[in-house]
Amino acid sequence: MGHTRRDFLQFAASSGAAFAAAGLLGNPARALAQQRLTQDDLLRFDAKGQVTLLHFTDVHAQLAPVYFRPPDTNIGVGDYAGIPPHLVGEEFLKAFGIERGSPLAYAHTFLDYVELARSYGRLGGLDRTATLVKAIRAERGDDHVLFLDGGDTWQGSYTSLKTNGQDMVDCMKLLKPDAMTGHWEFTFGTDRFHELVEEMGYPFLASNIFDAEWDEPAFEHTAMFEKGGVRVAVIGQAMPYTPIANPRWMFPEYSFGLRLEALQTNVDAAREAGAEVVVLLSHDGFDVDRKLATTISGIDVILTGHTHDAVPQAVQEGQTLILASGSHGKYLGRIDLEVSGGKVTGFSSNVIPIFSDVIEPDAEMAAKIEEVRAPYRDELARVLGRTETLLYRRGNFNGTWDDLICQGIMEERDTEIALSPGFRWGTTLLPGQDITVEDLYTETSMTYPQVYRMEMTGQQLKDILEDVCDNLFNPDPFLQQGGDMVRVGGMTYTCSVNETIGNRISDMTLAASGEPIDPARSYVVGGWASVNEGVEGPAIYDLMETYIGRKHTVSIPDERSVKVKVE
Repeated sequence: MGHTRRDFLQFAASSGAAFAAAGLLGNPARALAQQRLTQDDLLRFDAKGQVTLLHFTDVHAQLAPVYFRPPDTNIGVGDYAGIPPHLVGEEFLKAFGIERGSPLAYAHTFLDYVELARSYGRLGGLDRTATLVKAIRAERGDDHVLFLDGGDTWQGSYTSLKTNGQDMVDCMKLLKPDAMTGHWEFTFGTDRFHELVEEMGYPFLASNIFDAEWDEPAFEHTAMFEKGGVRVAVIGQAMPYTPIANPRWMFPEYSFGLRLEALQTNVDAAREAGAEVVVLLSHDGFDVDRKLATTISGIDVILTGHTHDAVPQAVQEGQTLILASGSHGKYLGRIDLEVSGGKVTGFSSNVIPIFSDVIEPDAEMAAKIEEVRAPYRDELARVLGRTETLLYRRGNFNGTWDDLICQGIMEERDTEIALSPGFRWGTTLLPGQDITVEDLYTETSMTYPQVYRMEMTGQQLKDILEDVCDNLFNPDPFLQQGGDMVRVGGMTYTCSVNETIGNRISDMTLAASGEPIDPARSYVVGGWASVNEGVEGPAIYDLMETYIGRKHTVSIPDERSVKVKVE
């Protein structure tokens, strides 16, 4: 059962009193609140018990502080409708007792986003994360703290693409994680993936990845630790649908899936080996892990990733705590556990927003970040154009960055319709900001970037939309395969979220003429990030560099090409 607003207010009173005093929960004088906010306020916590878990996930290779606007649309279906993480805006603030305009409202919602971004600044930065991690280790003692990386760490920036993930591995090593799992890491290809895992110096855990030929576990699945005199087992769960969401041909040696029987076996084995606490380090996504907590017995904590959700505190599902620590380096998750008689008897939790203007950068990490970025600094800062409007990605159906990309594809590839994948990664630009090479690559940096141009019938387009929609809104979380809805350019449609596959998509029309899309007619379609091998076309980042350079100033109104029905 999820936390109520009353639960959260009790939590805030017991473990976050400094947040209220400093204006994190609510203070109308926002600029003054920012001045009063300190690093100590962010670290203030109701420390408890013998074990501290620190969770960091889905940074998508963002080494520096970023703007990242939370979604305005995050729809849950079936049993998961209207509960965390499927709350946005005012509903989110009400559920967690947060005042509009406060630092936590800025960290967690899209409300007043541009105004608050200009007041509170960027969040994240691996050097700021390092400061917090070191401070918590110093406070609790190294022998009480486990720091765990939930994956999607190496991919998503210019420097990660140019170094094939080396920049991220070099920097993450300084944080000294105890283990990681993953997803996009595999898109560097099997050989490179193994090279980087060998360099990490800590285990890559995956209970659910098997050798495709021999049908046996391909990776270490469990790591045992003793922290605060407590035996803790950490079991890894990689993104189960990686070969569907990404190109299978890049890592044909591996077979993925939820593999619930294997997971239960590994949980039971950890208990038999003396584990008093079992932690699942997961890249399943929030709803998948919420159902998994009711399906698999014996898991005390799930540190969940993949869906980029940030919920201010852990949610309880039966006897299992689920913590979602956001994305892009904006947050650091923390759970303290009190363990007695081989069982968890108490806990405190928090997701700490990493306000970059408040936290002193860690000198060691800052120097390493400077070192790995130095060869590319001039190119990273090269200005391609300027935006007059907010450019963001994230939301079940819409993002102005993808609207811009769709425009670029249609114009540069001369197509009637454009498709842009429903990626959750990609940062935000405020109105009036320059668009640099670095900014463009935070939206497009990947190892299969070709922009295709092909003909599709109206029926094929509908089938694609129906398939992706079912991946997103199937009422059984175990059949959801991740990502947001594919973005469209040049067309509009209606989506009835709670219908069945084949019946969710209707009213497909060409945007320019309003003409209904004919199932039998062929349309020229452009898109990128196809999972098929041998796709031909320019790289999306090269195409968009040309397009933005030609336009120089872009203005993308936040219009919705999809009418959403949730009844």
